[in-house]
Amino acid sequence: MDFARDVLAHPYDPWQRWTVIHAGELLPDGRERFKYRLIIVARQNGKSEIVVVLVPYWMFVERVPQILATSTKLPMAKKLWKKSLKLIEQSGLDQMLGRRWYREANGEIEMFAPARTAAGEPWGSSYAIDASNEEGGRSLSVNRLALDELRQHTDYSAWGASVRTMGSIDDAQAWLLSNAGSDRSAVLNDLRDALVDELPDGTEYVPHDPDTDTFLAEYSAAPDADPLDVFALGQANPNMNRRGQKARDLLADARRAVKTGGKALTEFQTEVMCIRVKILNPAINAGLWSACLDVGTLDDARSRIALCLDLAPDGLHATLAAAAVLLDDRVRVEVVAAWDGPTCVDDLRRELPNVIARVRPQVLGWLPNGPSAAFTADMAERNDAGGRRWPPRGVKVEAIKAEVPAVCMGFEEQIRSQRIAQSDDPLLNGQVAGAERLKRGGVWVFARGGESHVDALYATAGAAHLARTLPPPVGGLRIVTASDEDED
Repeated sequence: MDFARDVLAHPYDPWQRWTVIHAGELLPDGRERFKYRLIIVARQNGKSEIVVVLVPYWMFVERVPQILATSTKLPMAKKLWKKSLKLIEQSGLDQMLGRRWYREANGEIEMFAPARTAAGEPWGSSYAIDASNEEGGRSLSVNRLALDELRQHTDYSAWGASVRTMGSIDDAQAWLLSNAGSDRSAVLNDLRDALVDELPDGTEYVPHDPDTDTFLAEYSAAPDADPLDVFALGQANPNMNRRGQKARDLLADARRAVKTGGKALTEFQTEVMCIRVKILNPAINAGLWSACLDVGTLDDARSRIALCLDLAPDGLHATLAAAAVLLDDRVRVEVVAAWDGPTCVDDLRRELPNVIARVRPQVLGWLPNGPSAAFTADMAERNDAGGRRWPPRGVKVEAIKAEVPAVCMGFEEQIRSQRIAQSDDPLLNGQVAGAERLKRGGVWVFARGGESHVDALYATAGAAHLARTLPPPVGGLRIVTASDEDED
């Protein structure tokens, strides 16, 4: 702390000071208590400044041989590198380094100290940067590692490349900086969850534990906090009302995010409230979906039912959904059947004819340009070994091909305009909550946002699309022929 204030003339803010002091705790024998320091705080509170100040300390006081900082984008890592360089120059420490003490050319960005000090003591400290990827840091032996934006590590490839560089260093440290992420933030979530699960309820600080090698300092609002609660905003923003983070500005941003919903709200929750969200770019606004709740059945719409089938990409889940236009012009949707597990495709093939015979839809749709292409042969007209016709008379099989973006975007629009009626089906609720938007040029389709499948959502949206395109029934009733009855 003295070095930051007196030498660099760049003192830490109170929350940074507390965090660095406790992250640097020692064991009784004088060894560093922590190898990993995980710091989670909302954006624009100065989390990266912690490392900006530590770099000169590591170079000039501890004189560690190798410092490495990575970020998702190399320009961001370079920005922090330049901040540390500027602090060294402004403080006059660069006078100890000689004429050429940094290199910024031909893709090499590094600052370094001479092999020995003026008094002949060993030195040779170096500070380099790299991008967070599977090659970042390889071939180095790193004493101090700083990983910025850990939330962007959706797998362990970048983590493995950089953290393994510390393997042969006894006193190596990794400083891990981030705001909250989503279910895709694999490394951040794993590290945090392992620590939080061990904390007693209400614990704010854990004293000496020799079995813990990871320090966690988290500044965040409660998962269910109201974005308009200024105290919740203060929990995630320890610099609120300091250095430009005004409470009134945060509240104004919160009001806009709540009003807009969707991606705007999830972005505010992760970036400003430091709350982990399931997905960052939801395809459907959860609040608007809940507002479509109207428990009911399709019994009064049996003459105008559309079905749609979809299969998950991993082949482990399939859904058959139904939809029909109601008299008030809303579309009621429901899940008719679902199949799960390694045998779900075979189970679906075996059971589908009986389900179709029971429901008797006007149309059965499917999406042949996705995983449901596995059912191409099954949808073709044929007679089975028993002489039964497929599809049954009165049922049209329709492939939904080029309209897929229109199906997805149209379903979201109908939810937004409250023209969908849903009965709180748990399967559909879960998939709606876990679906993200996958952009395809100027349009988008549904995509998995985490562990969840989206086949039930695709099937439901497809059924709603087909229901909207059906011609109205004659007199509001379905005409059943004698040949139809013979097939029942």
